[in-house]
Amino acid sequence: MDKIYIEDLEIFANHGVYQEEKNLGQKFLVSAEISLNLQEAGLSDDLNQTINYGLLCNEIEDILKKNTFDLIEKAAEEVASYILLKYSTIHRIKLKIKKPWAPIGKSIKYAAVEVDRCKHTAYIALGSNIGDKNKNLNDAINMINNSPFTKVIKTSKFYTTKPFGYLDQDDFLNCAISIETLLTPEKLMKVLLNIEKELKRERIIKWGPRTIDLDILLYDHLISSREEIIIPHPLMQERMFVLEPLNEIAPYALHPLLNKRIFELKKSLENTENL
Repeated sequence: MDKIYIEDLEIFANHGVYQEEKNLGQKFLVSAEISLNLQEAGLSDDLNQTINYGLLCNEIEDILKKNTFDLIEKAAEEVASYILLKYSTIHRIKLKIKKPWAPIGKSIKYAAVEVDRCKHTAYIALGSNIGDKNKNLNDAINMINNSPFTKVIKTSKFYTTKPFGYLDQDDFLNCAISIETLLTPEKLMKVLLNIEKELKRERIIKWGPRTIDLDILLYDHLISSREEIIIPHPLMQERMFVLEPLNEIAPYALHPLLNKRIFELKKSLENTENL
C-alpha cells in the first residue's frame, strides 16, 4: 500500500486534564502516515486522484483548535476517525500526537500517543417476520448507515423465506448488507444489539418470531471464537436464507474457515437440499 506522510504539524490548541492547559493552551505536534493507492495519481499527474495534504493539514488543525479534550488519546481518535470517514480512498491511518509541553515536572522531549486505525469490511444478515417486515429491514439498514463509524456499501434485494428451526411462525423477509466500519467486532455487535432493542426485538423462543434479527456473518478475514462474538457466523453455510442474499452482493467473499467462496457454499447447499 502506498503512503502519504505528514511529519510534526505544529498546532497550538487547548487540550489537557488540567484547567490551566485548557485556558492557556499549548503546542502539539501531529504526524500522520496515510495508506492509500497512489498509482492513478502517479500515472495521471492529477491532484484529484490523490489527497491534498495541504487541505488535510488544515482539517486536522480545525479539529484540534475547535475542540477541547482532556486526553490526547481522545484527540487522536477524533482526528483519525474524521479522516477515515471523510476520505473513501484512505484505507488506514497511523496518527501520532506529541505533547512537548506536557506538565509532568520532568525534562522530556515530549509525551505522545499513537493510534493505528483502518477501515474494515463486514457482512451482516438481516431478517424480520413481525409487523411491517419491509419497514423493519429498511429502518435497521438506515440505523446502521447512520451509526457514526459505519457506512452501508451494498444491500441485497429482500427475499421471502420459510422459517428455520421453529416452524410455527410467519415467513421471514431476509437480506444481506456489506458495510465499511471503523468499529471492532465487539463494538459493532453492541451497535447491532442496540438497534435490535430500538426496533423492539424480543428473545422469547429460540429461532422464534422477531421484529429484526441482525447477525455479523464475516468481518474482514477474522476468525473469532470468543463467547460474545463468533466469526464467521457458525451456521451461515447451512442457511440458504443467509447465503442467497449474501451471494447477490458478495459471491467471491471467502469463508476463512471453510476456505470457500460464498457462491461455492451456496452451490454446495443447493446440491445437499436437492438430494
